[in-house]
Order: sequence, then C-alpha cells, then structure tokens
Amino acid sequence: MSGAQGSDLNRNPPRSGRLDHAEGASVPLHSRVREAQPRGAVINGDQPINQAEAAERFMAAPEHERMHDARLWDLRQKRDRQMHGITEWEDLRRLASEIKEHALTHLDHYLEQFETNARANGIHVHWAQDADEHNAIILSLLRDHGVKRLIKSKSMLTEECGFRDFMAESGVEVVETDLGERIQQLDDEAPSHVVVPAVHKLRSDVADVFARTLGTDPNDDDVHYLTEQQREKTRPLILDAQAGLTGANFVVAETGTFVVCTNEGNADLSANTPPLQIASIGIEKVIPRLEDLPVFVRLLSRSALGSPITQYTSHFRGPRRGGELHVVLVDNGRSERLGMEQFWTSLKCIRCGACMNTCPVFRRSGGLSYGATYAGPIGLIIDPTFNRHRYSSLPFSSTLNGSCTNVCPVKINIHEQIAGWRRVLAETHELPLMKKAMMREAGHLLSHPALYRAAIATADSALKHLPRFMVYNRLNTWGHGREVPAPPRETFHQWYAANRASGQGEPS
Repeated sequence: MSGAQGSDLNRNPPRSGRLDHAEGASVPLHSRVREAQPRGAVINGDQPINQAEAAERFMAAPEHERMHDARLWDLRQKRDRQMHGITEWEDLRRLASEIKEHALTHLDHYLEQFETNARANGIHVHWAQDADEHNAIILSLLRDHGVKRLIKSKSMLTEECGFRDFMAESGVEVVETDLGERIQQLDDEAPSHVVVPAVHKLRSDVADVFARTLGTDPNDDDVHYLTEQQREKTRPLILDAQAGLTGANFVVAETGTFVVCTNEGNADLSANTPPLQIASIGIEKVIPRLEDLPVFVRLLSRSALGSPITQYTSHFRGPRRGGELHVVLVDNGRSERLGMEQFWTSLKCIRCGACMNTCPVFRRSGGLSYGATYAGPIGLIIDPTFNRHRYSSLPFSSTLNGSCTNVCPVKINIHEQIAGWRRVLAETHELPLMKKAMMREAGHLLSHPALYRAAIATADSALKHLPRFMVYNRLNTWGHGREVPAPPRETFHQWYAANRASGQGEPS
C-alpha cells in the first residue's frame, strides 16, 4: 500500500467537501520545532538487536515521539470508525482468517494451481527458495534484457531480501516510486512501517533529505512543494527505466492473477511503463478463489488507513502487448515457519500495519528501533523465524496488552505468539545473562510463597524510606523512563488475613 500518508507530509486541515474518511478525516498535526531525526537501531553483525537503546534515543527526541504517536493513533481511530460502520465486520474477520488458514494448510495445491493458470495467461513463473535465489533470478532476467535501471513500487519482500543493495552491487539502479519509500531510499534508511514507510519523519526531516539529494530549498517544508519536487525529479527516471517491479497483496490461484493495492498509482507506473514487468511475491499471499478477494479488499485499507478501499486496486492477469511478465514466488523461510505448530498462523498476515498503529511500544519507539524488516507486534513473531539470535530481544518489547490481536483483520493471536516466543527463547538459552539471572531468581521467589510474601513486605517497607538514588539506578530496569508505583498500605495477603481468614467481612 502507498506510503505517502505516513510521513508528516499531509498535514493540511480538512476543507469543506473533502472525504470524511482516511486522510480527509485526519486530525491536523503540525510539528512545532525543528529537531534532528533519531536514527534506527545499531546493527552489529549477528549480535542481538538492542531495541531498548534505539527506543530511548527516539524518545529523547520529543517532537518526533509526539508526532509519531499522534499520527499512528489517528490511523487507529479511523480504523475503529470504519469498523463500527460495518455491521458484518467480525464476520469478515472470521471469513478472512478461515480463508487464509485453509489456503496455508493446502499451500502446495494452490501454489501449483496458480502456476498452471498463470502460465496459461502468458506469465513466466519462477520459484525462489531464499533471498539469494530471488535476487539471482531477477538479476539474470535484467541482464538478459540489458536493464540498467529498474523502477519498483513498495515491496516488503524485497526489503526482506536485501534486494536494493544487491542490485546496487551488481550495477543496476533501483528507483523507488512510492513517495514514502523514495524518501527512505534517499535518506539511506529502511522503511519504518509496512504501510507508511516514512511515518517517523517530520516535514523538516523530508526537507533536509530532499535538499541534500534533490537540491531543493532546505528551508521550504511545504508539503505541496516537497511532493512536486520529488515528482519532477523522479518522473524522468521512471520514463527512462527498462524494467519495473512490484510486489503483490493477494495472489488468486483460481485465475492465475495477482492484485496490488496502492494509493499513488505507482505500482501501475512500475508495471506498465517499461516493457519488462516483474512481481516478487511471498508464497503465503495465495488465496483460493476470486470470490475470496473482496473479503480482504474490504478489510485491508480499512484496517491500515481507515479508508474504505485503496485508491488503486490493480489486477494483473498477463503481460501487456509486446511486453513480458515474470512472477517470482519466494519461500525464504515461510515453509519452515508453516511447520511451527505455535507460530504458523503468523503467515496469515496481510501487511495492513494495524497492529503497529495500536501498539503503545511501537508508537513511542519508532519502527527503526527494531532493526528488522518487520517491526511492531507482527515483527516480534516473524523476525525470530529469520534469525532467532539476532532478534532474541524483540519479543520482550511488548506489554502483552492484546490490542494487536484485537485489531488484526485475520485474527492472528499476536500477543499469545509473542509470549510463546519468550518461552522458546528462554528454553533455547537466547536470553541475555542479566535477564536470565533475573528470571531465575524470580522463578525461585515465586515458587516459595512464604519467601515471596516476606520479600514483598520488605520491598514495600524499603520503598517508603529509601532515598531516590538507591531506587533509581542501573539495577532497577523498571525505573528506566517511568516511576516505580507507590507501595500500598498493605498487601492483599495481609488484607485477607485480617478481614477474611477469620470469617470477618464475609458477605451476608
């Protein structure tokens, strides 16, 4: 889906006659001061990502944190208004979940059906086991056609495969056509959100990026000026490209077709301007029948942006006259995840980003703090399937409040899977030494009731009298960025012993 709505670029107050949904219903937000943009998590080889450290840096930039939180909460509220406007909303969620589960449990059948029907439509179908094969297949196609420049629309799968860096090393220029993705590309950053890639940026950030890379006025952060300048600079590159690449939101096995949903029309430009069209598609995107598609189309944009439908819902059935269409179906760990009894339903995800928009941790820490292609709640359960060690800290970046599960349009039990990954990481010895020691001591304490009660009473008494510097220090991780709750006058066990154990206070 389109990323332009995600940056601080669309901040004009609504005018009379505008749409009453999506961007037309946005609360006007304005950044109050210029502030340096915090960068994302530090990547140090295969070492575990320190999401907490990157989150602290993001929160230390109060204007970015405020705007990021407000923008995403605005999307969550618009999603809720759309939900309440459809009486059959829960029926749609149930249907979507059942369709995806059926497709995933019969994945081999529907993938083969899609391949057969796609080939009959004139589409060349390729299979890639992993990211390296995906990149090699596309590079081979580009070299066969003498391609030096490729334009592409937003695709999280290509981000997952490190596609753009690979192509740069191979001498192929890749130009992003989605506005949010283009901003991120010019700033040498990954997208921070699966739908709105530049949502963490202020208008002043975009003005700085464009001034540095496109030669625009660094002091002019007017949204119309910035958008027009990007269009004027990028359009010649699009018209001169020899190949175009898109992703896909849905793949229909019955018809051998695929569907791409955008709000800018950039996927259509990428698909129809050059003679060579390529689509990179994860194998989990397949659905059985064309009549299943409307269920997901009704849920996708409403869940993501609070609009009834994307501006463009483009169906691709075959190559245009005189052109070629190639589809690369990519596994890259999906088959392995399908065999994980506790985590396979994460493959139902339709990349709407609703879980991110509602997550209090994501909204306040920024997507780049996760140091992974997929951030937020869905990332916490997907990323460890790619690299359990590198992403071992991410499942702990959650309050487990369950809001992500409540808004998921395909009913993935996200918060339960986050808790499940915590257990797996503990059992496979992926916890940091400090966390492991703390969990071991907590387990010992909680398994001895008398010791636990004595410890609670001692801690409550100490908190009432200890000076602040002894409570807020590096050993007390709870006190990092928040106040320790005031100790109660008495514990529940003390209250129960005084009021109920002897029969006092029993209801008549």
